[in-house]
Amino acid sequence: MQIEFKASGTEDAGCCVPERSGPIRSIEEAQNLAGLLKALAEPTRLQLLSLVAAHDGGEACVCDLTEPVGLSQPTVSHHLKILVDTGLLTREKRGVWAYYALVPERMNQIAQALGDFTTSR
Repeated sequence: MQIEFKASGTEDAGCCVPERSGPIRSIEEAQNLAGLLKALAEPTRLQLLSLVAAHDGGEACVCDLTEPVGLSQPTVSHHLKILVDTGLLTREKRGVWAYYALVPERMNQIAQALGDFTTSR
């Protein structure tokens, strides 16, 4: 089964993820998935995803995310931008603040893409 990569949810997603699981058949497919996993491999970004997902209403203001991670607002915003660029979060500007929400489909696509690594043969 071949993996088909498609951008999901955002126009400017920096990379694409598999639509369904199966063997990774090309270097391009591997590079796309690796880019997404690289964004997740940074501990602060993983923590930010978790905080957003757990926040009331499934979205969080950047002002609510700086204290829990112990970083300045510009640093947190940089990490959030990477998560938005990879399509893991959406961003909505309201007044002077930006609100972020998880894109569950992207997380499902990652799990699905890696599913073949966990199945026994």
